[in-house]
Formats: sequence, structure tokens, C-alpha cells
Amino acid sequence: MTDLTRSPADSSEMTGLAALLAPLGTVLLSTETITSAVELVTALLVETIPGTTGAGVTVVDSLGKRNVAASDDLVLEADRLQYELDEGPCLDSWRDRAHLQVDDTTIEARWPQWSRAAAQVGVRSMLSSPLLAGQDCVGAIKVYSTEPGAFDARAAHLLELFARQAAVLLANVQTLADARRTSRQLTEALQTRDVIGQAKGILLARGAADDQTAFATLLAISQHTNAKLRHVARDLVESVTTPTTDLQA
Repeated sequence: MTDLTRSPADSSEMTGLAALLAPLGTVLLSTETITSAVELVTALLVETIPGTTGAGVTVVDSLGKRNVAASDDLVLEADRLQYELDEGPCLDSWRDRAHLQVDDTTIEARWPQWSRAAAQVGVRSMLSSPLLAGQDCVGAIKVYSTEPGAFDARAAHLLELFARQAAVLLANVQTLADARRTSRQLTEALQTRDVIGQAKGILLARGAADDQTAFATLLAISQHTNAKLRHVARDLVESVTTPTTDLQA
């Protein structure tokens, strides 16, 4: 693993990278999806790291292993081979939380099946870094080249620095998405509670003995019609609140 102890050169490099990554600071304000954010990441990777033919981001979560962005078809194919074979530097980067480098796929022995297949589709060298967000590793970020030995120690160092920033971005976007999903679920729950309350009020006005009896009536209708309780309540409320159409000319 590359020594990340800062030197004056490192500080200068960090400053330059920070300036390059500045557009990412606006992503949380302008997009709601991880896909939009990592598309920007991959575009910057191709422009930043010399020798790069294509770049991509792999996310591993409850939905499985998948690309959330790729700069071109070469990246998609190289990654697809990893997912199908369940071997390759990108997956081990995620599993082992390690920065990995392949100098020549034609002689790479750590992932023999993937290396042979990758060489056949045109990949000759690559770099991969884990996306570490706190205690979690959410995936890996990688760059590919059609030339052997395309990446040197500086390129590896740049990708590691880039991975730190990208991991924070992805974690923040995911957190934002989770928060909005929770907020939406809470809003839906409150709306459901309100409409059920209104429906019970209608039944009480029609002679239901008490609140519990009104709710039991709604529940019985729900079970009988195989409809969700909130839909039964909504239909009852709408039947009372929707104005009748005046059919007279």
C-alpha cells in the first residue's frame, strides 16, 4: 500500500486535487441520486490520471455488486467479467479494503480467469481503490488502460486521494437519500393516520358506538375487500367530501 504520509509535494498535490474536486461540492445541492454524482467522479478520473482509458465505480450493497457509473463500454465489460467470475482486483479492493494495481493482465497470476478474459477485451493494466466511509467499505473506484504498465506510483497515489473524496461524497449522497426516504415514509404514515381518523369520525357520526368500533368496521371492510386499510379509509372520506355533480343544465 502506498505510504500516504504527507510531504510538501503531497500537500501541493492535495491542493490541486481539492481544486479539481471542487465541483463535487455542489452535487449534494443539485442531485438526489448516487448515479449523477459518480458520473461526475468518473469523468474527472479520466481527465486527472494520465494513461487512463476508462474509469468506473462499483458499489456493493444489499442489491449486489454493480456499476453505478462507467466512462465507457470497456469499463462495463471488464467489471462485468469480475462480477460473473466473482474474482478480480476491484472486488478484492472492496473485500480486503486494499489498494491494488495490475501492471499487465497477460501475466497477472492473482486473478487468472479474470486476467485472461480482461486481456481479451483490451484491458492491459488497472488501478483500484476501496471506497471507505467510516467503518464501512461501500465499493471500489478504478481506472483501466489499454496499455501495459500505464500507471505509476503517482497515479496510484492520486487514485487513493480521489477515493477518499469520492467515498465521502457517496456516503453523503446515500445519507441524504436515506433521510429523504425516511421523511417520505413519515409523511405517508402521518397522512395514513389522518385519513383513518377522518374515516372513523364519519362512522361515529353515522352511529358507530365508539372509536374502537369504528376502527373495527374499517378493518372488517379491509379484510373483506382485500384492500389496504388506508385505501378503505380514503375511499370512505372521498365518498363524503367529493361534491356531487349537478346534472341539471
